[in-house]
Amino acid sequence: MIAEVQIPFRQLLDAAPDAMVISDQYGRIVLVNAMAEQMLGYSRAELIGQPIEILVPEQHRPGHGQYRQEYYQHPRTRPMGEGRELHAVRKDGSLFSAEISLSPMEIEGNLLITSAIRDITERKEIQKALERQTQELTRSNTELEQFAYVASHDLQEPLRMVSSYAQLLARRYRGQLDSDADEFIEFMVDGATRMQALINDLLAYSRVGTKGKPFTTTDGNQIIQQVLESLRFVIEETHAHLTVDPLPVLIADRAQLVQLFQNLISNALKFRGEETPKIHINAKEEGDQVIFSVADNGIGIEPQYAERIFLLFQRLHTKKEYPGTGIGLSICKKIVERHGGQIWLESKPDEGTTFFFTLPLPAKEE
Repeated sequence: MIAEVQIPFRQLLDAAPDAMVISDQYGRIVLVNAMAEQMLGYSRAELIGQPIEILVPEQHRPGHGQYRQEYYQHPRTRPMGEGRELHAVRKDGSLFSAEISLSPMEIEGNLLITSAIRDITERKEIQKALERQTQELTRSNTELEQFAYVASHDLQEPLRMVSSYAQLLARRYRGQLDSDADEFIEFMVDGATRMQALINDLLAYSRVGTKGKPFTTTDGNQIIQQVLESLRFVIEETHAHLTVDPLPVLIADRAQLVQLFQNLISNALKFRGEETPKIHINAKEEGDQVIFSVADNGIGIEPQYAERIFLLFQRLHTKKEYPGTGIGLSICKKIVERHGGQIWLESKPDEGTTFFFTLPLPAKEE
């Protein structure tokens, strides 16, 4: 009968979070810790003196002896996770995915091997779930690309024809038929125009992920200047007052950052209150990211809608009150997420809204 070997640091061994199984040069188990009992379902007494192969799946046992002998001839430390995928077997015969490290040591002239066994079943399940989600996301993106193609080609052409003839009817026959006919023609023209806008906006949303450009060094200050120039007429028309703090240099898709800031500033101008619009843009570095804010003094948003407004085609007002398709903030969210950031808002009705979003900073050179 093999006696349980005594080694230094026994208490540390028992405190280890992994199952620790120590075997001698003959492959017999001479010591285990408490976690080994818990993980494998054996008591110490049941394991001491047993061949290490008792923990190896039955189909691999014949070849394990030869592998063990070769290892004992040239012992070396094998780190956790090195080599092929491994499994261990419990007392009840159930298998589980495991990472196993090997560490040789010599006690009183005898070579002993410490096997640290880590149950990675939960990690493997999470990994498989992530792989399934990735596959599903890839499939969804493919379908979105296909829809974008249909939207930009197959749907656009007949819609343009409907819109053209509806406008032709309006020009030629408005006032020549009864009032109901004029109203019906107006509905038709308006419906075709709104459908065209919806398709264009949905196409723009799909292209954020599928047609994005590679990230390059981008100066935030130049981005804002470009956006303000493109919005110059509506800024002058609304007499808006914009202030911008210095912005950092980022690694980003320049065109998408332009669209992001343009959507947020346009949003602030559209949903202005009775006072002169005031918009302030700020950036604050925090760790390895920068937090941007776009604050306005507009009509504000009820707190319960703070997440809903980032969803596709979600509107809080009628199209008569405020025109648009309700996709602008969805595009903002998708752009920010493509860059590895997050977007949210803080707002109170009649007190304005502040949109926040994070973007990663370029890695600093050592």
